[in-house]
Amino acid sequence: MGSFNLSKGERFSLSKAAPGLSTVRIGMGWNPNEEPNGPDFDLDVSAFAINSHFKIPSDSYFVFYGQVRIGNYVEEKIGNVVFQRPITDDKSILGAIDDPDGRRSDGEDDEDMIIDLTKVNHNIEQIIICASICKYPNDNKRDRRTLEQSFGMVDDCYIRIVDETTGNEILRYDLAKESNSDDAIEFGRLFRVGNTWEFEAMGRSHTGSLQTLVDMYT
Repeated sequence: MGSFNLSKGERFSLSKAAPGLSTVRIGMGWNPNEEPNGPDFDLDVSAFAINSHFKIPSDSYFVFYGQVRIGNYVEEKIGNVVFQRPITDDKSILGAIDDPDGRRSDGEDDEDMIIDLTKVNHNIEQIIICASICKYPNDNKRDRRTLEQSFGMVDDCYIRIVDETTGNEILRYDLAKESNSDDAIEFGRLFRVGNTWEFEAMGRSHTGSLQTLVDMYT
């Protein structure tokens, strides 16, 4: 079975498409800023694993690059370099290795996270997959020009879901360039339906970067 391309608002049964699915890789990619001497596009993928009250049950379930600073991480060696991935307390969600400019990908994703659906705490009903633009003063180069960035400037931004066991891409959702000033996106959500998992392409955009999403789910 080939990959499915979703549009905003569409839902998809992961369990039906890949019976026995246990672990998924959520990949995100985007084109770097090709403007000469232009500010980097530093996009970050994050996740909020929320309960029936639409809140994260603990800080561990906000999975983003900052978790490594407080010791919630595992190490992963790529070549001769050791990177750190944030991880939830229940070991179900491995966050992304940060890509500060979108230049890591060469036919591959810029950032990805790995979710073991069999380990997700039973109190978690949804996992919201988000993307946000990292801006001054949090960007690597402390470039004030990033304050003006929005998803309307970023080309070919997408997420895709891959069966981690087989390597097969299950679905892909390309973000339409419909936002002007928005710098945070709820890309999609994994949610339980009985004992199965489905995915909805949300495409819900916000201003205020990552902090806006934190305020919603904490």
